[in-house]
Amino acid sequence: MPDLLIELFSEEIPARMQTRAAEDLRARMTDGLVEAGLTYAGAAAFSTPRRLALTVQGLLADSPTTREERKGPRVDAPDKAIEGFLRGAGLTRDDLEVRDEKKGQVYYASITKPGRPAAAIVAEVLEQVIRNFPWPKSMRWGAGSLRWVRPLHSIICILTDDAGEVSVVDLDIDGIRAGNTTEGHRFMAPGTIKVSSFDQYQSALKKHHVILDAKERADAIWQEATNQAFAAGLEVAEDAGLLAEVAGLVEWPVVLMGQIDETFLDLPPEVLQTSMKEHQKFFSVRNAKTGRIERFITVANRETVDQGATILAGNQKVLFARLSDAKFFWENDLRVAATGGHAWLDALDNVTFHNKLGSQAERINRIAALAREVAPAVGADPDLAEQAARWAKADLSSEMVYEFPELQGLMGRRYAEKADMPTEVAAAAQQHYSPLGPSDDVPTAPVSVAVALADKLDLLTGFWVIDEKPTGSKDPFALRRAALGVIRLVVENGVTLPLRPQLGSGTAFNRFQLMINDAVASGDVQAVDDLKKQGAEGVFVKGKFDEVDENLLSFFHDRLKVYLKDQGIRHDVIDACIAMDGNDDLALLVKRATALSDFLKTDDGENLLQGFKRANNILSQAEAADGVEYSYGANVKFAETDEECALFGALDTGVPAITEALKAEDFAAAMGAMAALRAPIDAFFEAVQVNSDNQVLRRNRLNLLSRIRSICLDAADLTRVEG
Repeated sequence: MPDLLIELFSEEIPARMQTRAAEDLRARMTDGLVEAGLTYAGAAAFSTPRRLALTVQGLLADSPTTREERKGPRVDAPDKAIEGFLRGAGLTRDDLEVRDEKKGQVYYASITKPGRPAAAIVAEVLEQVIRNFPWPKSMRWGAGSLRWVRPLHSIICILTDDAGEVSVVDLDIDGIRAGNTTEGHRFMAPGTIKVSSFDQYQSALKKHHVILDAKERADAIWQEATNQAFAAGLEVAEDAGLLAEVAGLVEWPVVLMGQIDETFLDLPPEVLQTSMKEHQKFFSVRNAKTGRIERFITVANRETVDQGATILAGNQKVLFARLSDAKFFWENDLRVAATGGHAWLDALDNVTFHNKLGSQAERINRIAALAREVAPAVGADPDLAEQAARWAKADLSSEMVYEFPELQGLMGRRYAEKADMPTEVAAAAQQHYSPLGPSDDVPTAPVSVAVALADKLDLLTGFWVIDEKPTGSKDPFALRRAALGVIRLVVENGVTLPLRPQLGSGTAFNRFQLMINDAVASGDVQAVDDLKKQGAEGVFVKGKFDEVDENLLSFFHDRLKVYLKDQGIRHDVIDACIAMDGNDDLALLVKRATALSDFLKTDDGENLLQGFKRANNILSQAEAADGVEYSYGANVKFAETDEECALFGALDTGVPAITEALKAEDFAAAMGAMAALRAPIDAFFEAVQVNSDNQVLRRNRLNLLSRIRSICLDAADLTRVEG
């Protein structure tokens, strides 16, 4: 069983594309080989800046001979149908077999496909993979038609059998003929390397200063970087993304540590780190005691006789220029921040948030109003919440954030601290964007929570009112993420905040109402028409606010189902709780759903659910048949059996406790009290016939079942729970 080795050697492949390209090569080649009948024992793909490589071990030497039986048309079918079947099978009519079936005689074809040598199949599959490779961007060069990410220079495609014999696969793609040679490092080991197997190939590359495995390169970089930093009493700032990128820029990593000029050491660490990472792919090296970034790590692609001194000198010269720009931005921004940032806030009047939702300044006004309103619910001071909301996006106008957009929020915090603003205001500037994803931390400081909620609620209501909702997989404004952020903010902070009153307060809804009023008052017919197209008049003038409100609330509920599913709570349990009053209080909803889910996982919970469903079914059928509602009048004096009396007693004792617990929103206690009903309900159904011939007893028992149904439905709509 031979092993296959493929290498596609080219000009430098962008680092961001290498990992995905290696995986695509592995998946497309192995899928194509298996589809052609060649199974294998294992496969692995590798990438460097100049090559993609694939090894496939234990490949079949030949594809197996296959026999396929196909059912064709009836013998008396039209000639065109029979001829089409023959063409598809590649046979003549004499090759067909006639079989008797219930509906008459039918043609059958037996198609035998002889096996083929692996080399022929590999050549066909590899050519298709290369010609149809899914590069994000590709190019043509010379006079050929082949497209590749960068000019492709050579192809290794060899099969090595168990005896070590090597055969080159016969393959020619636009004049590039497959062979068994490659090249080493561009500068340190130019020249041809002959290849006979994967192990020999990987070993020969390393001797020629090429580490084939990207993970091995990354590990070597990190090990050497941390060693050098440790020797200087410092530490390297972790950055997995940068490490992966740098490992894709070099074939033979040489780690060098350089100095940062003292002029820049007082810049915020985030500014230094971002500038060095974005512009020069440097790792930051910081002093753990002071938190200052004092040095940098760069990774060269070659060893030099001066141990990298020339490389470091050049990098430090370029770094000085870059950090001079950053220092200039920082100092200019501090002067603006010292005056309260009014110039930044004024500038946001001219920055469009969305063409249907106005400017960033208008949005800030809405967020500030909403933050003030939600502040009491989260335990925040309303004045501080409004101040924080008005400052939170001021840094969008700063020179630093213009240069490095990823620093928005964080720079707002730094500028607020330098301007001696309240601590809560500074923290909210950075934290109000969170949580940005499921693994991101949720703010807990009350002012930060208030501004974060206002920011996300305004975003959602604004896009809902202009009917720009997520569709399918498309969500260009990250509205699903915003809804999940609201859910996590209220649930993980235990915030009692009914959403219905908040969705239209201080948000885009009010803005549209003002716009309509202004347009009508000014007689601007075109503006009124534009607003009609946006649907705003339909929301306010025609009274469709509730429809938009409920639609957005349903969106929150859908996101909540995803959130709770990850915590092991079933959709039907959530639906049972959503059906209850107060379903716009997400923290309360989660509390109820969690208690119900935990309860239903117990024997008492599962059996009580069955008892409820039995009671509900009997009661619903009787009410439908009798045309009345059995909801009042159960009296213990009509009880005949001990089990019936026991159930009356259990309900008389349990219902007040359950009701009191539900009123206190202590759902766990309510479920615990409901568990006590399980045994008497089970005993009742085992001993008592509800639909007695005695109509007095029947009505009394149906009214008794109504008490069971009523108290269970007070906890959650158990009719929606499966089981």
